[in-house]
Amino acid sequence: MRKASIATVLVLVSSNAIAHDDLMKTAKQIFKPIPYAIPTLNDNPMTTEKVELGKMLFFDPRLSASGIISCNTCHNLGTGGVDAGPTSVGHGWQRGARRAPTVYNSVFNVAQFWDGRAPDLKAQAKGPVQASAEMNATADHVTSTLNSMEDYVGKFKRAFPRDTPPVTFDNFAKALEAFEATLTTPAAPFDQYLNGDGNALDDQQKAGLQLFMDKGCASCHNGINIGGQDFVPFGVMERPNIKLRPAADQGRFAVTKASSDQYVFRVAPLRNVALRAPYFHSGQVWTLQEAVGIMSEVQLGAKLSERENNDIVAFLYSLSGRLPKIEYPILPTRTKETPPPSLDR
Repeated sequence: MRKASIATVLVLVSSNAIAHDDLMKTAKQIFKPIPYAIPTLNDNPMTTEKVELGKMLFFDPRLSASGIISCNTCHNLGTGGVDAGPTSVGHGWQRGARRAPTVYNSVFNVAQFWDGRAPDLKAQAKGPVQASAEMNATADHVTSTLNSMEDYVGKFKRAFPRDTPPVTFDNFAKALEAFEATLTTPAAPFDQYLNGDGNALDDQQKAGLQLFMDKGCASCHNGINIGGQDFVPFGVMERPNIKLRPAADQGRFAVTKASSDQYVFRVAPLRNVALRAPYFHSGQVWTLQEAVGIMSEVQLGAKLSERENNDIVAFLYSLSGRLPKIEYPILPTRTKETPPPSLDR
């Protein structure tokens, strides 16, 4: 009897090992780990000088009309690359129409913004600074502000040594893009699992990963950013509550004017998703459990059990990676030529 029991245990252990090997093999075909190396950019070579300049610009509120809003205001690096509210509060306490997307790992997305209207991060960088409901500035305000401080002019010369003049709105955007491209979060438990460490996920997370693939979540949330690569209607199988999908916001339709793009949005990347509630473009859902339940019903037409929901949520927690350590920069001192702040709309 003892020999039979030992044999049974060995068979079970072997079967579990095979199952885990198959799970890892399948996962590697659908997802990719975040590399430790900083990604390269199209038409924007990365240099230390450019990245350091971009970091200063990211944190400088004087680029906004009011002098109080920086990129970090809505994409707070201490809170998952987003702000705390459902939608961001901008110039003159205006509320934005959509939830701020995370800046972390945004370099891996196929396009920027929920509707994909910016093809890359340097194009995206020009949007919020000029939006009346966000930073409410202009390209001239940005360059005038930067040119008024010799420290900034010198840093632009070092970052863009071949350009005359070095301080331009395009170079402002390129520097921001270079810094934001460094904001990747490798070494999540799931990355370690994809790199071959079968113990990086616990049993519940592995069960959640299996469900994530079997239920169809991975058909949209795949690749290196576990999303961010496609545009999909919000409400494939069932129309979401109007609070979650406001009728006035028709998503990518505003960009393409194609009727097929009504209520189509870029698939949300799920890296570090546990760090950045609330969820959806409307920012109306405050727990992952509720978000997973809604997505399974309106996108897949499936009703999850409580255990299935909890297992998938456990897997999503494994997507939290190693956040970069960012030292807050000391910014150049304003001069008498620096444009004064304005709260006028």
